[in-house]
Amino acid sequence: MSPSPTSARSTRSAHPLGDLVLRPVRGHHAFEGCVEQLATAIRLGAFSFGSALPPERELAERLGVSRATLREAIAGLRTAGMVRTTRGRGGGTVVSYRPATPALGGTPGIAERREELLDSLVFRRVVEPGACYVAATRTLTAAEKLLLTTTLAEVDQAEEPAAHRQADSRLHLAIASVTASPMTIEAVTEVQACLHDMLLAIPVLKVNIEHSSRQHRSIVQAIIAGEPTKARRAMEHHCDDTAALLRGLLG
Repeated sequence: MSPSPTSARSTRSAHPLGDLVLRPVRGHHAFEGCVEQLATAIRLGAFSFGSALPPERELAERLGVSRATLREAIAGLRTAGMVRTTRGRGGGTVVSYRPATPALGGTPGIAERREELLDSLVFRRVVEPGACYVAATRTLTAAEKLLLTTTLAEVDQAEEPAAHRQADSRLHLAIASVTASPMTIEAVTEVQACLHDMLLAIPVLKVNIEHSSRQHRSIVQAIIAGEPTKARRAMEHHCDDTAALLRGLLG
């Protein structure tokens, strides 16, 4: 008998960014907040296809909700086809969402969100360069440097457009995470979620990917070298180029 898709052998380890992008749910809508955070983390690849979500107790603590609320949120994700759950020994919840391929079907409802999404590009231009500046001013730990270089390598090594899109998001979330600022991480996660929707609606352009990869390397090198002004400017150029591409292709 072949092993279950949720068995220990076939389940991938969760990406370290999974824990970093989750935060306590605010407000009175705990269920909706849980669904939003987990679904966003899954779509951006912080929890990628085939990886296991953290144990229920840990996840509930991380989100600051009861286990009952968390179970309801996970049930909602199951209904949406984003996760699957098995019970008993060796069981757990595993991501079943496969990343979408850019420009194949686009992003539903993107036309109705045009103003919001274009404004997110302005917000991104403020937030992400600032995150790079702060990250480069910090004395990074070996683990933080490894996170940056590993996520950068994942972008370069991604062969399929869908995998590349998620790897790109993970790199930007990794940069935000090494600021050690929860509010900055939250802001960059929000920006990346909007950016992800827009990039799924345009074709993959090889020239743009190559240019973007060079910019990514410059950004990470500047952060690790402790050059905040250079890191900020490199991210500014990156944000400007991506915004120009999206405004041109989305109209």
